[in-house]
Amino acid sequence: MSRDRIDAGLLSRFEEGLNPLKPHESSIPARIIGYGEISTIFEILEPSQQGLAFKRLPIFETEDEMDSYESLFDRYNRILKEDIGIPVPRHWTLRVTPAQGNRVVYCIQEKMADGSVCNGLLHRLDHESILVLFRSVLHEMKKVWEYNRSQTLIEVALDSQLSNWALYCESLPGHLSSEDSRLVYLDTCTPLIRINGLEQLNTDLFLRSAPSFLVWFIKRFFLKDVVSRYYDPRMSVVDLIANLFKEQRPDLVQPFIAEANRFPGMRPAGREAEPITLREVRAYYRRDAFIWRLFLALRKLDRFLRVRVLNTPYPYILPGKIRR
Repeated sequence: MSRDRIDAGLLSRFEEGLNPLKPHESSIPARIIGYGEISTIFEILEPSQQGLAFKRLPIFETEDEMDSYESLFDRYNRILKEDIGIPVPRHWTLRVTPAQGNRVVYCIQEKMADGSVCNGLLHRLDHESILVLFRSVLHEMKKVWEYNRSQTLIEVALDSQLSNWALYCESLPGHLSSEDSRLVYLDTCTPLIRINGLEQLNTDLFLRSAPSFLVWFIKRFFLKDVVSRYYDPRMSVVDLIANLFKEQRPDLVQPFIAEANRFPGMRPAGREAEPITLREVRAYYRRDAFIWRLFLALRKLDRFLRVRVLNTPYPYILPGKIRR
């Protein structure tokens, strides 16, 4: 698969005819295949674009912002794959400049096999296979922790929840062993890199999808905490486990905690890691769910005010009701 597969003209027409309120009713049909807390992943239902997954980022106001983001995106993918050894999908970016509104960068990835994303596998695999899957994710996360500990200049981070990993396979297995649990990391469109302790991703870009009157509040009280957790090995594992509540598998929380507490990778050399507890994971999830529930509610309020009151376009695709 090469970049030549990507139809730039089609993508421009798709953007022009997109209905963010009802994307399935756009002039060029699309099927949503996943929601993040910030952006939406979909496939364009045109034969020429089969096998490609698109993430739409309508958050850029200048060409310089697009340049910086695309450069960081490329660097992040390169570090993960070449320096750390974490498989990532084949990937590209493409710019679209609409007649009105922000400039758009589409992050485009090779689409993984249907059903291979790991949060879906929580509902297909047997209990032991799910634990194998979790150990495999921890193993990939450990590569990042060891890379960061070996560096004095650069740190990278992953958002390692299971919806950001896919099983690399041609057909889905009924049972999983450690030998056939190769994973691919999907969420490379949020390139988390620090140089000399300074975050390289301009997180203010992602706040443009938040109500303008609350950006200062979100930035001051939530943003730094949300981003920083991914650089901390222990907190990133707590985040991963807590997400099981959102995935409707609370029965797996205690087994995952037990696996994580046996895993040596979270312990810096010569130090004991404080064990993760069920109480801690529950408290973390309650706070995290509150943050994202509030964020989505405020975005929906902002959409209502813009579309229904001010009669202006709303450029972002928002998820429907999310079970938490």
